[in-house]
Amino acid sequence: MRKLVYFIGSTIDGFIAAPDGDLAFFPITEDVIAFLSSDYPETLPVQVREQLGIGDAANRRFDTVIQGRATYAPAIEAGLTSPYPHLRQYVVSETLTASPDPAVDIISGDVTGKVRALKAEEGMDIFLLGGARLAGSLLPEIDELVVKVYPVVAGAGIPLFGMGFSPLSFRLTGTHTLDGGMAVLSYER
Repeated sequence: MRKLVYFIGSTIDGFIAAPDGDLAFFPITEDVIAFLSSDYPETLPVQVREQLGIGDAANRRFDTVIQGRATYAPAIEAGLTSPYPHLRQYVVSETLTASPDPAVDIISGDVTGKVRALKAEEGMDIFLLGGARLAGSLLPEIDELVVKVYPVVAGAGIPLFGMGFSPLSFRLTGTHTLDGGMAVLSYER
C-alpha cells in the first residue's frame, strides 16, 4: 500500500509560510538544492528541475502529488498550469470547477475517499505538498511526515497544520542535518 507523505518545509517554530503565504524568507542554500536534487528530485517543480539540469531525473520516492488550491495558485499566476508534469497531479479545491490543464485533476468532493483510493493503488508514495488546511484535514490519512526544518524563527505565519487541537502521535524514524543548518526529520505514524 502506498503512503501519503507530507513533505514540507518549516521554520523552527512550525510555520510553512509567512502570514501572506510568502516563502522567500526560507534560506535556499547550495546544500539544500543539492539535497533536494539528489534525494527528492520529484518534489521540485518543472521550472526548477530545468534550471538545475535535472529535468529528466527519475522519481525516487513519489509518483503522485496532491496540493491545495492556494498552494497551486502561484504556479497558475506564473502561467505554469502543470508544475509537476513528472507526477500525477491533483489539486484540492472547492472553487475551481475545471482544471486549467489536462494533466491536473481537481478534487472537489470527498478528498479523504480519493486519498484512500490513491493509497490503495499500486505505485510509489503520494507527495502531499500543502497547504496547512489540507494537511490538517488529511492528518488521519498521513502515514509519514518529512519536515525540512530551516534554521529560521518566523514568529507568525501559516502553521504546519491548519486544524483544531487533535493530537496524533508519530515516531521519529530519521534525521539528517545539512551543513547550512537545515534538519530533515522523518516521522511515521
